[in-house]
Amino acid sequence: MGHRLLRINESIKETLSSVITAEGLKDPRVGFVTVTGVDTSPDQRHAKVYVSVLGKQAEREETMKALDKSKGFLQARINASLHIKRTPQLEFVYDSTLDNALHIEKLMKREEEVLGSEAPEIFVDGETDDGEEGPA
Repeated sequence: MGHRLLRINESIKETLSSVITAEGLKDPRVGFVTVTGVDTSPDQRHAKVYVSVLGKQAEREETMKALDKSKGFLQARINASLHIKRTPQLEFVYDSTLDNALHIEKLMKREEEVLGSEAPEIFVDGETDDGEEGPA
């Protein structure tokens, strides 16, 4: 990906973040949204906007619908602030990275509770995790 396209992606991300969060969309269905990334096609006709939404599944679905309905307004704001030749068509994609991270953390905590103090000691370079010498 070229340097120009990376700059466009970052500019779109910043613009959308400020319009959605700071200025706020007037749609009450829009919950707590974070724009996590933007991937613009090389011809700049399309842009996938990755968003993370906090809340339950129903709230996420409503927020995604509201963002989808606000595409025209958001594209106009991008055009007004960036003055690029072609304003890309936006496609909002739910970014499940946060959900996956929380799920992994939950599994790790559960595993820690199950193992408790029975967890095996880990040896790294001949030392235990508490700094003492382990078996050679």
